[in-house]
Amino acid sequence: MALRIMVVDDEPNILEIIKTFVDPLGFEVSTFQDSRDAAKMIQVQKFDGIFVDASMPHMDGFQLTQRIRESPSNAKAPIVMLTGCDDVDTMRRGFKAGITIFLGKPVTQERMVRAVNALRGAFLREKRKYIRLAFPAPVVCRWDLKGPHTSNSRGLDLSEGGIALTDTKALPVGLPLELEFTVPGKATPLKVRARVVRVLPPDGLALEFLNLPDAERQAIQHYITGQIKG
Repeated sequence: MALRIMVVDDEPNILEIIKTFVDPLGFEVSTFQDSRDAAKMIQVQKFDGIFVDASMPHMDGFQLTQRIRESPSNAKAPIVMLTGCDDVDTMRRGFKAGITIFLGKPVTQERMVRAVNALRGAFLREKRKYIRLAFPAPVVCRWDLKGPHTSNSRGLDLSEGGIALTDTKALPVGLPLELEFTVPGKATPLKVRARVVRVLPPDGLALEFLNLPDAERQAIQHYITGQIKG
């Protein structure tokens, strides 16, 4: 499952060079020559990492970075700024806008590989936060609503932040539950707390995990990371 990268530069040859360097590293690369198009795309698509040129017409890299940091899905994505300037003022302005690291021009394969390797862990963490993996596993649900109840449901998908269920009872939004399920790679079942955040017709629920214990969080992270890399 490839990591998704956006690259924005008004020079088409730079876009082609970066794509050539990054594609073999196992990334899905989307290139944009017009920063206005990139600004629209970040509102509707999630990216695990973003490269922006500092100097562009219409909307420069600093302005685009501010838009990214205000977007609902990409606000926390690592952002690399491509620039031929390494002066203090440029770097100060970039960090203030929300840049993660700078990559000097001209862009070489060595520089690109070094930057990607430095941020690969951050790219993976970003993907892990948002990705939802199909998870058709049995899930035991327990809750207290005018008395204790237990129900056997089935997972729909799993993320680091929550789980969606099917074949479950209709429960009110906000209701806390205790869940028990097993993820591949861990012999013992996970026992976690969650709350209902949304009803999924006709017989499903979207749940948000509450205060995941470290062992359970690590087990879910390990499973999701393995699926991404696989």
